[in-house]
Amino acid sequence: MRWAIILLLLMAMSALRSAARTRGQVAKPSRGPGLPVRPRVVIAETGSNLAKDAGWSRVDLGAVTRVAFMITPRGQGALREQVGEVLSAVRAVLDRHPEPMTMTLQTVFLKDARHQAECERLFAEFSGSERPVTNYVLQPPCGGAALALEAWAIGGKSVEVEHFGSHALAVAYDGVRWVYCAGVKPAASLRGVYPQALDALGRMRAALEGAGSSFDRVVRTWFYLGGITETEAGVQRYEELNRARTDFYRDIRFHCSSLASSPTQGIYPASTGIGRAGRGLVTSCMTLQTRRADVFLVPLENPQQTPAYSYDSRHSSQSPKFSRAVALGLGDYVTTWVSGTASIVQADSRHPGDPVKQTEQTIDNIERLIGAENFARHGLKGAGAKLNDLAKIRVYLKRPEDLAKCRAVCERRFGSVPAIYAVAGICRPELLVEVEGVAFSRYSPAEA
Repeated sequence: MRWAIILLLLMAMSALRSAARTRGQVAKPSRGPGLPVRPRVVIAETGSNLAKDAGWSRVDLGAVTRVAFMITPRGQGALREQVGEVLSAVRAVLDRHPEPMTMTLQTVFLKDARHQAECERLFAEFSGSERPVTNYVLQPPCGGAALALEAWAIGGKSVEVEHFGSHALAVAYDGVRWVYCAGVKPAASLRGVYPQALDALGRMRAALEGAGSSFDRVVRTWFYLGGITETEAGVQRYEELNRARTDFYRDIRFHCSSLASSPTQGIYPASTGIGRAGRGLVTSCMTLQTRRADVFLVPLENPQQTPAYSYDSRHSSQSPKFSRAVALGLGDYVTTWVSGTASIVQADSRHPGDPVKQTEQTIDNIERLIGAENFARHGLKGAGAKLNDLAKIRVYLKRPEDLAKCRAVCERRFGSVPAIYAVAGICRPELLVEVEGVAFSRYSPAEA
């Protein structure tokens, strides 16, 4: 009889665990008596209903839902077939959601520049008049596919989307307004990274102003630079990008007047400066506007890394002006944009020539950066994220032959977080891996 009771109890506990399981995530117990279990913000999924190497995350923000797609096709067949596989996966996910979803921002990773025109036509046919702003980047998917797609969609009754030409789009809901700017290139006649970067930054500023925003409200930037570690008139091209960024940012005080809880000093945006094939430059950014009183914006630095903007001249004549991450608190959740992160401790590269150890160190850096302890160090208790709170990651590899080793580490550490693996030069010749992402996590100051 006693064994029968024990067996029944074990079966009941197993049933409870199964009921709590959602796409591989198990709900954690409450923190104390009377405190309910708080649902996860991010639910990630990969599997048989999607294309091979495809994943997506649903981000539950209450009245608003965001969806992140990370889709790489099988790498076989003609370009049109591969694009069709990608778009079929997108449509399958969109059709699961009862509310209409609008695509807002996407990045298409291309193996061959000659494919861009055909991709543009096929994606335009899919989107119709509701086209997202798009980056086309010459970063070949590591597995050999012709393309890969990162895309974001949003849905909710209060969501309003406005288009401002081909490079800017605004999304407003619940007292918050985002402007996404993508696919901005410098004038074709310009030569040299410094004038090209200044021109591209100026064009982004004009696009933002045309959409009713401004550059001082930027929270995240991307710079895709061809030949990133090559030299130009004896100077590394990435250093010239940093020089242009420093000069352009000189009189900008980011978010000093646009947020109710803004810091007394300006902050630098989160950013990725990454290589691409060829010699061109493509830029992208996003801005935030709100008057809500429950909003805060916090730049995050890793205590085991020197802030990039404080690097000395041996790394760059002008230090890279970005924060390791930027966190936005909005109501009961926090969004954390993780800048491009590599195997750097303090200001020095670690594990040269070893892609596995570099991947481990890179993920260690991200884990420490977004963790609750680091948020508390920055004066924000009750916030913080774990690796599985990331809605998506991009993994940039200098050498495609490192894919299997690096991917094994990422899947072990990140779990089911959707990912794209792309070939790209890293900002230091000895670095082989760089990772970026965005995390969504609960904010519970009363429970800290």
